Amino acid sequence: MVNEPRGNGGPNPRSEGIGSSKGISGCSSPGLDPKRHERLREKMKRRMESGDKWFSLEFFPPRNTQGAGSLISEFDQMGAGGPLFIDVTWRPTGDPGSDKETSSMTIASTAVHYCGLETMLHMTCCCQSQEEITGHLRKAKQLGLKNILALRGDPLGDHWEEEEGGFHYAVDLVKHIRKEFGDYFDICVAGYPAGHPDAESFAADLKYLKEKVLAGADFIITQLFFEADTFFRFLKACSEIGITCPILPGIFPIQLVKLSKLEVPQRIKDVIEPIKGDDEAICNYGIELAVGLCRELLASGLVPGLHFYTLNRRMATTEVLKRLGMWAEGPRRPLPWAVSAHPKRWEESVRPIFWASRPKSYIYRTQEWDEFPSGRWGSSSSPAFGELKDYHLFYLRSKAPRGQLLKMWGEELTSEESVFDVFVHYLSGEPNQNGCRVTCLPWNDEPLAAETSLMKEELLRANRRGILTINSQPNVNGKPSSDPVVGWGPSGGYVFQKAYLEFFTSRKTVEALLQVLKKYESRVTYHIVDVKGENITNAPELQPNAVTWGIFPGREIIQPTVVDPVSFMFWKDEAFTLWAEQWGKLYDEESPSRMIIQDIHDNYFLINLVDNEFPLDNCLWQVVEDTFELLNRPTSQ
Repeated sequence: MVNEPRGNGGPNPRSEGIGSSKGISGCSSPGLDPKRHERLREKMKRRMESGDKWFSLEFFPPRNTQGAGSLISEFDQMGAGGPLFIDVTWRPTGDPGSDKETSSMTIASTAVHYCGLETMLHMTCCCQSQEEITGHLRKAKQLGLKNILALRGDPLGDHWEEEEGGFHYAVDLVKHIRKEFGDYFDICVAGYPAGHPDAESFAADLKYLKEKVLAGADFIITQLFFEADTFFRFLKACSEIGITCPILPGIFPIQLVKLSKLEVPQRIKDVIEPIKGDDEAICNYGIELAVGLCRELLASGLVPGLHFYTLNRRMATTEVLKRLGMWAEGPRRPLPWAVSAHPKRWEESVRPIFWASRPKSYIYRTQEWDEFPSGRWGSSSSPAFGELKDYHLFYLRSKAPRGQLLKMWGEELTSEESVFDVFVHYLSGEPNQNGCRVTCLPWNDEPLAAETSLMKEELLRANRRGILTINSQPNVNGKPSSDPVVGWGPSGGYVFQKAYLEFFTSRKTVEALLQVLKKYESRVTYHIVDVKGENITNAPELQPNAVTWGIFPGREIIQPTVVDPVSFMFWKDEAFTLWAEQWGKLYDEESPSRMIIQDIHDNYFLINLVDNEFPLDNCLWQVVEDTFELLNRPTSQ
C-alpha cells in the first residue's frame, strides 16, 4: 500500500513522481555490535570470563505522569554510565500490567524500546491469578521484554493472603514461566543473605532458593545488606548446597533514615542518629558506606557485578560508581543515534537525520514496522509512518514542567527577535534575562551534542539573524571511530559526514536564500517546505542522500544517517506542530506571545541544506552569509 505524504497543500511540481513502494535494501554484513544480540545471561557469562565487572540498576514506577517523564530522563542519564541492565519493580497497586504511562509494563518497555537499555521486569504472585500472570508475560514478550525477576511479592496488608487460582511462592512462578514460555525469558530470583524474614530458618531459605534455581532461574540478586561478611557467608552457603549460578549483591546507598524494616548494624545506627535530620549528611555517609562495602566485595574476586537499589535517585548511585571507577564516562556510540534494545530493531542501522534530536519520537512512529532498514535506506515513498498524534505521551513531550519552560522560553514574548534570543541562549549556554539557562527546545529535549561545539560561533551568528537551527552537523573526512567528539562504531574504523544544517526561517529570508542557492546548485542539496506542504527541492528524483557513513575493518560500509526527501515531509508535520503544541500552548490563547508563535508556525519555512563536498571546507555558512548580504543590499531606486 502506498501513502502520499500528508499536507494541506498539493505537491510542488518538482516533487511529483512520488509513488514507489517502500524499499529497504538488505545488507549481508553483520550488525555493528553483535553483543546487542546476546541474551542477558550470555552477557553476564562473557563479562565473568573476561574478569570484567559490571553494575545494574533498579527503579520503581512513578505515581504520576510528570514522574514518568522524569524517570525516562533518568534512564537516559543513568544509561550513559553503562549499566549491564536495569530492572523495574512491579507495583500491584499501580495497575502494573496496563498501558498507563506509570505502569511497570509501560516503564519497562519504554526503557527497552526508547532508551536502548537491557531491561528486566519484576513479576510478583501478589493479587494475580495464573491467567492474569500469563497474560502479563505474553504482553511483556510482545513488547520486547526478555528478562523477568520472579518474586512472590510483599503482601498488601500485614499478612500474605493466598490468591485463589494464583501462585503462593516464587518457585511456582518460575516453573510456570518455563512451562508456558520455554527458554524465551532469562529469569532472575531473589536471595536473602540473612535469610527471608518469613522462612523457618536460614537453611530452609537456602533450600527454597535452590528449588528456584533448579526450576529454571538463571541468576540471583540479593536483598540489601550492610556487611560484606554477610554476603560472603551467604555465598559460601549457596555453594555448599550446589547453587552455582551468578549471585549479584544488592547495594543500597543510604539516602534517607527510613530504615526501620531493615536489620541495620548498631555501628551504622550510631552514626546516623546524630545526623538523622540532615538529609545531605545522611546521603554523604551513605555514599561513603556503599563505596567501602563495594570495594570490599569487588576485592574478594567473588563478585561478578553489583546491583544498586537507586530509589529513583541518581546522584548517590552515580557518585558511588564514579568513585569505584565503574561509571563509563563518554562511551563510544555504536551508531550516531540512540539505539533501541527492542529485538525487532536489532538489525536497524540507518535512519533519517531529522529525528536525531528526537529519537523517541522516531521510534514511537515506527514501532509498528515489520522490518527496519539495514545497511542502507532505499528509495522510500512511503516509510509507513503513523499519523502525527499522541502528544500527551510522556516520551513525546518535554520532560520539563510548564513553569520551567516559561522561564526558559519567555514568560512574555514581544517580537520574533525574542524568539531568536531563546535559540541563542540555548546554543550559548548563558543565562537569559530571567537568569535561567535554556537547556532544551521543543525540537531538542536534551543537551547539545558534543560536535555542536565545532560550529558554535557560526550557529550563534545565524540564530541571531533569524536562522533558527534545530539540527546540524559539521563535515568530517575520515576521523577515527574513537574520536571523542564525532566518533562512533567499532574500533579501528573511520567516520565521515557531510555538513548539514536544518532550520526555520521567514519567507523573506527564503526568497533571498533561493537566489543564493543558484550559485551552489551543483554542491548543495536543499529541501524547503512550509506548514501547508509547499515543497521546493533540488534532490535528484527524491533519492535519499547519505550524510553520515563509516568504514570499519572486515565490514561493509555503514551509512547510518540519511536525508530522505519523503521522510522530510513527514518530519515537517511534527516539526511545525511542536511550535504550536509545545511552545504556543504555554500562553493564553489570545495573548501576544501565543500570536507570535502561531505566526511563526503559519509563515516560516523549514529548510535543510547538505554540502555534498565533505572533503572541502563547509560552504553552508557562506550560503547563510551570502543570503543576508543579499537581504541587506540596498534596493535600487
